[in-house]
Amino acid sequence: MDRKTLAIIAYLSIIGWLIAYFQYKDKPKDHFVSYHLKQALGIAIISLLLGVAINVVVSLVPALSVVVYANIAILALWIMGIINAYNGQMKPVPVAGPIFEGKFSFLNS
Repeated sequence: MDRKTLAIIAYLSIIGWLIAYFQYKDKPKDHFVSYHLKQALGIAIISLLLGVAINVVVSLVPALSVVVYANIAILALWIMGIINAYNGQMKPVPVAGPIFEGKFSFLNS
């Protein structure tokens, strides 16, 4: 797979991220793929934490069930990441992207 394909697959799901990671690991290190693996993993972690927080809030106060629409923001981040990867850009996704740029040292190229 080429580098753009690996970067896009990383955003599709945790399974997609794992596929992209194992393909990336076997090839010469590419900063572009590494960057998008970090961004996708960061979005997945935020998604997981947000999901847990929403479940706790909704179970304690059912009237606040409208907070589940916050998941749309996560979907928007994933779409922005995919678009950046498709266009060959190494641009962080809003809000979450800058947080994870220097993290995940096991992905350094």
